[in-house]
Amino acid sequence: MTDTSAVAATEACLDRLQTIDPLTNAVCTLNVEAVSQAAALDAEARTGRLRSALHGQPVLVKDNIDTADLLTTAGSLALADKPPTADAPLVTRLRAAGMVVLGKTNLSEWANIRDPHSTSGWSAYGGLTRNPYGLNRSSGGSSSGSGAAVAARLAPYAIGTETDGSITCPAAFNGCVGIKPTVGLLPADGIVPISASQDTAGPMATTVSDAAALLTVLAGNGADYGVHAAAGRLAGKRIGVPREVFWGYSALADVPAERAVQLLAAAGAVIVDDTNLESMVDYGFDDELLVLLAELKDGMARYLATRPASGLKTLADLVEFNNQHSDEELAHFGQGLFEMAVDGPDVGSPEYEQARAECVRRGRDEGIDKVLREHELDALVTPSYAPAIPVDLVNAEHHWGSCTQPAAMAGYPLVTVPAALAHGLPVAVSFWGTAGSEAALIEIAAGYEAARDAEDGPLPEPTYPQFV
Repeated sequence: MTDTSAVAATEACLDRLQTIDPLTNAVCTLNVEAVSQAAALDAEARTGRLRSALHGQPVLVKDNIDTADLLTTAGSLALADKPPTADAPLVTRLRAAGMVVLGKTNLSEWANIRDPHSTSGWSAYGGLTRNPYGLNRSSGGSSSGSGAAVAARLAPYAIGTETDGSITCPAAFNGCVGIKPTVGLLPADGIVPISASQDTAGPMATTVSDAAALLTVLAGNGADYGVHAAAGRLAGKRIGVPREVFWGYSALADVPAERAVQLLAAAGAVIVDDTNLESMVDYGFDDELLVLLAELKDGMARYLATRPASGLKTLADLVEFNNQHSDEELAHFGQGLFEMAVDGPDVGSPEYEQARAECVRRGRDEGIDKVLREHELDALVTPSYAPAIPVDLVNAEHHWGSCTQPAAMAGYPLVTVPAALAHGLPVAVSFWGTAGSEAALIEIAAGYEAARDAEDGPLPEPTYPQFV
């Protein structure tokens, strides 16, 4: 980011929001105190106090992360009356670093865990977020607004959350960088939950360097992830290509990913092909879904206890709320997953323990870690998603494939970087690693980004066409 005052940066974002966000609907709640907060940060800067490298920079926060001064709704009218009583620890870290919380971004309601036939980017509270590269195209989910806002340059930084694909997908669809960290690297308190074993927040930005700098603030562990976002560090990196399952579902995604592999090799990386995760071949979603729903029921009750003003205590209460407000909440799709969770196994039950063990075995022990170990790899690389699907509020969405399930079940990191435009729509590549491998993944991602820029230049900015 270029040096500028916090007020100037904040006002520039607010001006752009007025012009562009009517098209994208990425931001659902604005911070009316943002300019005055920026002015206070500028006053600190004039005395020589800079809280961090991101002092004075505007940031948008996904609307499932608690902010004491702004509504936190998870997209639901059930939580739209009063803000939480305290900031999530992540938000505390943003403010302590001198960042200006510009507002909250819309999301797929309840982070896309309400119904199997949902529309990504839609919530009863925030409406429908649209993709800046094609307004009839999905902005992905569930961090829909965060991805669309960064792509539209509504703010230089945004926070998303991921359980299985919810940073990676909107980063890929909207042509921005997303980092899904190792589960547990960032605090999960004050975030509306799905899964204790899979949930994590993470940064989104237009470049690997900016995303890594924001990860430094969010992690708060003394590590400087930004120093790893440097070109020239690909030499000798061993990168595997797991062809089976994670390639081949979209030629439009495969072609730029093949080009990415070529660029990585030309920059000195050692490419090891056909490093397949045999544990994931013909593996379904049943075990993971059982784990998610059991942890959702448990975690939601814990979270709602921190929001007593809502009057809601359990997931069953949310189901009843939606039934009572069906004209608004259930206008486009139901709440089948919520209902399954209410009636399904609990955390600690034999069914849960068996499903969780299978997820860990398939995704981590005999999946990512086995392949990395056997081939002595630093990372894996795959296409992220096919290009963004059309928005459809009538029929169920269909995604042709993705890269996220093994890392989700393992709790492992992913870094997603734009690769190219396919018929005007972004496609991306994702780098996978083991637990705690963020620094290595950032080095590889930054090296790829530099090679891509040298060859083709950065991804073109969106032009907001009505139809693609």
